[in-house]
Amino acid sequence: MRAYWEAGRRRLGGLGRGLIDLILPPLAHDSREATAAAGLTADAWSRVTFLEDPVCDGCGAGFEFDGGDFASDRCAACLASPYRFARARAACVYDTASRGLILKYKHGDQQQFAGLFALWLGRAAAPLLTETDAVVPVPLHPMRLLGRRFNQAAEIARPLARAAARDYLPDALIRTRATKTQGGRSARSRALNVKAAFAVTEAGARRVRGRRVLLVDDVLTTGATAEACAGVLLDAGARAVDLAVIARVRTAREMPR
Repeated sequence: MRAYWEAGRRRLGGLGRGLIDLILPPLAHDSREATAAAGLTADAWSRVTFLEDPVCDGCGAGFEFDGGDFASDRCAACLASPYRFARARAACVYDTASRGLILKYKHGDQQQFAGLFALWLGRAAAPLLTETDAVVPVPLHPMRLLGRRFNQAAEIARPLARAAARDYLPDALIRTRATKTQGGRSARSRALNVKAAFAVTEAGARRVRGRRVLLVDDVLTTGATAEACAGVLLDAGARAVDLAVIARVRTAREMPR
């Protein structure tokens, strides 16, 4: 009987939401066009290049074909020079279509994208989330946080951790100095820009020690920021660090953002 009433309650709730959507239909994040559910318009969705398996386990880059059981799960660059983070996944390619959406979110104060990007990452990073103990966002420096008003990585990491029932550790990492923007810099310059820019807090060290951590950021370009964060987490005792990002450039170690 209880199951019967619960089913009825859910049906009524769904009906109520349906009536509300007819009166005040949810809007697409990228336009004023009403859609069946809050998200992207069909045109915007079709232009995003989502990354599907097979991908490189080390950096998330898409492979052109599946090499089968005898092929390496790492690209040539990761085999030659592995990142400090163990594995990586990206939801999509960072190109004209995704760049506009990410920049609206990151610099346009359009925080409604956070939930959408978290859903994308929940799918793309599913293999990592199954083994993750805790989710940690890449931090902003307090001065940049004051200007931007929110940490874009944290707003994605929070719902991602909640949906996966994993610990969310927003204060495990801190940015110890205000770095200059990474845009337009070479790979070497990016690495120098974030050198010694991150630290693990005392409380964070206690919570990451011996655990597998999923680091969350917006875009993977050369990997300098993620490497710097992974390094201090590993030094603090994390068993391993994986990376999940909304988007990655096609050749992350060569192309500037």
